[in-house]
Amino acid sequence: MLRTMAKNSPARRRAALLASAVAVLGLLTACGNDDGSASSPSTLSGTAGPATDGSDSPAESPNATPSGSSSDTNPSSGTGTTPSEGVSASGSVSTRCHTSQLRATVGHNDPGAGQENFPIVLTNTASHTCTVRGYPGAAFADSAGKQLGPDPKRSSGAPETVTLAPGQSAWAGLTFSNPEVSGAKSATPATLVVTPPDEKDPLKVKWTGGQVPVSGNSSSVRLTVFSPGSGA
Repeated sequence: MLRTMAKNSPARRRAALLASAVAVLGLLTACGNDDGSASSPSTLSGTAGPATDGSDSPAESPNATPSGSSSDTNPSSGTGTTPSEGVSASGSVSTRCHTSQLRATVGHNDPGAGQENFPIVLTNTASHTCTVRGYPGAAFADSAGKQLGPDPKRSSGAPETVTLAPGQSAWAGLTFSNPEVSGAKSATPATLVVTPPDEKDPLKVKWTGGQVPVSGNSSSVRLTVFSPGSGA
């Protein structure tokens, strides 16, 4: 069971978002249509660019062409924008956080009902404010950099723009069934490759969360949209 926290606390919000993901994952497990095979391993090229809208669709694999990565361009001289800003196709100024401005970490597991629930945390390390919106890109990888298991799927959620002042964080939920409970084939990753929304370049985080499902029934890994805070 997820821990009960005070009303409106970050942990309670985290629990609510991940509970929604768990419910959907449970329905997928009940269908039992997985053929038990894993997707072919691919080299993580670091070009993932997750879309910021839509739900229940696979998060793009790290060797996929980014969707939305061309929505912002570097400002030309004389625009009056700062180095962290770009000009979108609509002409509006974008303050999206770029990979070089962020640090990725994975928070503590908050398990419950056979589920493993981790927050993926992005922290603004720049000296100016920037924003994140939508889903991260994510993939487990072995020590050779090969992807383990299928691409994660996106849980339903309404993306919100999270404004990060220097030092502030946003988190997205990463949840999956414990393979010892579900019976899915498992592996122990060396890293979790995280790509910020609409970015091409990834961040690699050492994975210390143990085994993850990579094929068979209940092998789905799901992601939630980013929310303010660290998910603690």
